[in-house]
Amino acid sequence: MAQLLAEAYRLRLMRGLEDLVRGCGYGRIAGVDEVGRGSLAGPVVAAAVVVEPSSMVPGVDDSKHLSHLQRERLATAIRRAHPQSAVIAVSPQDIDRMNILRATRRAMKLALCKLDPPPDLALIDAVRLDGLDFPSLPVIRGDQVSYAIACASILAKVDRDHTMIDLDRDYPQYGFASNKGYGAAVHRQALIDFGPSDVHRLTFRSVLPRVAAGGR
Repeated sequence: MAQLLAEAYRLRLMRGLEDLVRGCGYGRIAGVDEVGRGSLAGPVVAAAVVVEPSSMVPGVDDSKHLSHLQRERLATAIRRAHPQSAVIAVSPQDIDRMNILRATRRAMKLALCKLDPPPDLALIDAVRLDGLDFPSLPVIRGDQVSYAIACASILAKVDRDHTMIDLDRDYPQYGFASNKGYGAAVHRQALIDFGPSDVHRLTFRSVLPRVAAGGR
């Protein structure tokens, strides 16, 4: 019983920001977060979720604080409790073309624009977005303090992890299934041994210099 009460209290604290803005007249509130900005390969993925005021999913937290199995279970529960959501991926080629910050903003905006009807307000993890038809509020460490943003972080992480596991079948030498495209030692060594693949971000300095090092 004590654990249930503690979890209910924690979730209520995480819903504090949503309750505050809802009290200001914003009914439909979306949380937005991204995954993959620091990866050396694969897409950057953003998710947007409109949270129902009457529903809370126990266990929702910053996706980085959860295990793979916890995220998978919670993603299913989030989609059931908050059925309006959208996930958008921006490819590594587009990241190279426009830079990672612009690609991240594009993924977030596209995820929000895919919500129909649109939200009254968007809570965004640490990124300021312009050009939306509704107000938005960037929240520092939003995936830790906002229930809506935490929900989005879980959906984005699960979707991107599935993508990287699929890419591992095509590029097994890089270990994408385990490192998800980030700069693990095995991944860095594979860049030296094999060079970058079609899904690596060639504008990232952590990618090409390692290829050059292997050529000496």
